[in-house]
Amino acid sequence: MFSSITFIGSFTSVDSLPKETLPAIVLCGRSNVGKSSFINSFFNRRSIAKVSQTPGKTRTINYYTVENRFFVVDLPGYGYAKASKKDVEAWQKLIDEYFSAAGNIKLVFHLVDSRIPPTGDDILLSEYLQAREIPRSVLLTKTDKLNQTEYSVSLKKITEAFKDLTVNVNLFPFSIKKAISREKIYKQILKVIKA
Repeated sequence: MFSSITFIGSFTSVDSLPKETLPAIVLCGRSNVGKSSFINSFFNRRSIAKVSQTPGKTRTINYYTVENRFFVVDLPGYGYAKASKKDVEAWQKLIDEYFSAAGNIKLVFHLVDSRIPPTGDDILLSEYLQAREIPRSVLLTKTDKLNQTEYSVSLKKITEAFKDLTVNVNLFPFSIKKAISREKIYKQILKVIKA
């Protein structure tokens, strides 16, 4: 696995983003889906990414560098029910500007909560990435909270919503408590940053 990850900073505009041209692995998903927990768990750093107790609180693009080889870019979460229309519009503008300006994106990990069927926002994000021809895989988070029957139902619902997904190819179950899919995710990251 990767030996080091360093937090670079939080940015509120694309003009202030790091200028280095390292490959970027982007994390996006619904508010409170577990992006920060994924970073802390996958890179074995307990608190490198701050886990917010308040859904929808993160409003910045958070940058990390891994072994000085590639960026991990954590985008603000979407779909928080209490967000104002103005907040939603600001989020959409920031995300659109990011994907328009960033030329080094190698892969987007779209995180989806395994306990909740894909939402309209999840489907819109998937369609947005496909329209821009941005490679993406889905991480199905919080799978440790499901029993086997619930897990099977969750897989069925997400593959029905996203017809292009195949388990262990571009759909990876993930849990911060179990080692499931970690090696496969690691290998996929290695593959795309070398491409």
